[in-house]
Amino acid sequence: MYNLNGNVALITGVSHEKGIGAAICHKLASNGADIFFSHWGSDSNWVKEFEGRIREYGVRCGSLEIDLADPGTPVNILEAVTAEMGLPAILVNNAAHSFRDGYMNLDAKTLDDHYAVNMRATFLLSVEFARRFRQTPIPAGRIINLTSGQALGPMPGELAYAATKGAISAFTLSLSVELAPLGITVNAVNPGPTDTGWMNEVIKKEILPKFPFGRIGMPEDAARLVAFLASEEAEWITGQVLNSEGGFLRG
Repeated sequence: MYNLNGNVALITGVSHEKGIGAAICHKLASNGADIFFSHWGSDSNWVKEFEGRIREYGVRCGSLEIDLADPGTPVNILEAVTAEMGLPAILVNNAAHSFRDGYMNLDAKTLDDHYAVNMRATFLLSVEFARRFRQTPIPAGRIINLTSGQALGPMPGELAYAATKGAISAFTLSLSVELAPLGITVNAVNPGPTDTGWMNEVIKKEILPKFPFGRIGMPEDAARLVAFLASEEAEWITGQVLNSEGGFLRG
């Protein structure tokens, strides 16, 4: 257990119960953090029920339906969370846009759609978070980005996704140096192949032998690492991309 009491955590891309974003909300709330999450296209009944489950940890919980592809989202979402709960000390950029392409199908719209969410929203939300953070007495801040291990192996058929998610790793390293004097750490987590509901039985059977632990990655695996990076214990870790894949074997 990490003591996150009194910290407000903003998590993007929490759209369904089986996702990594939902697992992160549960984990941070269980450690005492107040939770504010963004979602897009989710069932409104599920959102209300999910907020209720998070509040059962004894923390506050709020949410906002907002399109991260809108350039104005970074300011709007921070205005919303600050008005309801106060300025967040923890930012988890979990939202992602993913659509298969390949060289025969890649076009400008596909690139732009991936760029808008995976790069622009992540980058602008991070810097807006930092600008506001420097004006408050909060002693330490955490930015945690989710990436997908693009540096570890090719992702054929996902050129736009691989390129835009890979850019997050470079951004993480450079931003971490700029924000260290403010007491903000900036890290990225690569959870590897994770069963968030998208895997059918054929895919599971194919990739299971590549996990030496004998099981496929679960959202809770990523959530535990995010909770650590959000804690005081991780104050000396910044500018890192942590590959938390359970020893996943490529090739």
